[in-house]
Amino acid sequence: MGEKKDMKLPRELDLELVELGGTKYAYQHKSNGDVTAEIEWTEDQGVMTMTHTYVDDSLRGQGVAKKLLDRAATNAREKGLKMKAVCSYVVNAFDRSDEYDDVKI
Repeated sequence: MGEKKDMKLPRELDLELVELGGTKYAYQHKSNGDVTAEIEWTEDQGVMTMTHTYVDDSLRGQGVAKKLLDRAATNAREKGLKMKAVCSYVVNAFDRSDEYDDVKI
């Protein structure tokens, strides 16, 4: 296994919306074909249940998790959905900031 190098985050984080099957979705950032950051949720009856957030060590400390959550929140706003926090990162973000009050339940 090779040694991971710290990656410099591009100014705009390239996020791809991925259908993971059934009602499960994610925004993912990939580098060299590997998922280096993602936020996952299930979508049911107008609610995005935020289940998982992952940021590779090489991208930590650059605000990537917040960018993932912001993109998911934009998606919720565009589709008229609400967001339920299950993932610990999202729970903490919802508790610490009022910027998601319009979409959180």
